[in-house]
Amino acid sequence: MTFGTKIAWDDSVLPFQLDNSDIRGRVARLDRTLEGILAQHDYPPVVEALVAEMALLTALIGQTIKMRWKLSLQVQSNGPVRMIATDFFGPSNEGEPAQLRAYASFDREKLGKGRPFEQVGEGYFAILIDQGKGMTPYQGITPLAGDSIASCAEAYFAQSEQLPTRFSLGFGKSTEARGVEHWRAGGVMLQHMPKASPLAKVQEGSGKKGLLQANDLVDGEDGENWNRANHLLDTVDEIELVGPTISPADLLVRLFHEEAPRVYDAQPVRFGCTCSEDRVRQSLSIYSAKDIEKMTTEEGRVTADCQFCGRHYDLDPKTLGFEAQEQSDGKT
Repeated sequence: MTFGTKIAWDDSVLPFQLDNSDIRGRVARLDRTLEGILAQHDYPPVVEALVAEMALLTALIGQTIKMRWKLSLQVQSNGPVRMIATDFFGPSNEGEPAQLRAYASFDREKLGKGRPFEQVGEGYFAILIDQGKGMTPYQGITPLAGDSIASCAEAYFAQSEQLPTRFSLGFGKSTEARGVEHWRAGGVMLQHMPKASPLAKVQEGSGKKGLLQANDLVDGEDGENWNRANHLLDTVDEIELVGPTISPADLLVRLFHEEAPRVYDAQPVRFGCTCSEDRVRQSLSIYSAKDIEKMTTEEGRVTADCQFCGRHYDLDPKTLGFEAQEQSDGKT
């Protein structure tokens, strides 16, 4: 396979259900989408790996949101990597791809040589869902705990949603023909389907800092089904996850054929950013002429850069702020 060759299942999320286990899940593959995200920045390899993991988690979780909704994941920490933020935008119309973007904020001088997650200190993992204008956004937060961002996401679902959840992820640079490297990522998400009449909520967990874990939430037959599906997922190889040779559907048959896997329509995903000059102007509309003056450069311009896509905006200060109309009429 040569670099740049598009595989049919690249940049997609395939939802599925294991009928014999009462478990649902998704298989995600990111190729050009991840390349598009990382190409916007000059990240060190350890930061690239964290952004890749976060983007993959966002694609797996985001597939369930409705059209025009927005899902955001955030990691905030006091470590060398201060923040990782991702956005997943549901498609505007049926059949269109969802859009995914991500960026990280970090202190380059404080980055160590250890594992990527060791660059993340104490802090929190958050999920935010914006349902659109006029709706109150949903937000859930849990402390950072575990040995990866994926384990933090598992703790979030156990603690905040009381849903047993498991992620198995693979990501890294793939060397193709002519020795060219590019990023590939793939993963599987399992989630025990909620009951119509759930049991009383579990308060104390067996995880770090008393956080709930998936096994704290299931017992009896549900526990047996959950453990069996997890044991099967443990047999997956990383090369199967990133998927240059095996399709998501074939992977599900390989892993879970005894659990009667049933697949649904795949969701295409693309790198995309919603920034625009209008949005920049809107964000500056709360400032007065005096405030705008403080933001103006020596060249007499107000500039802004999108942290997600790197787009640069160069604006006339006289057209910004809530007093812009008065300025343009020569009244100030």
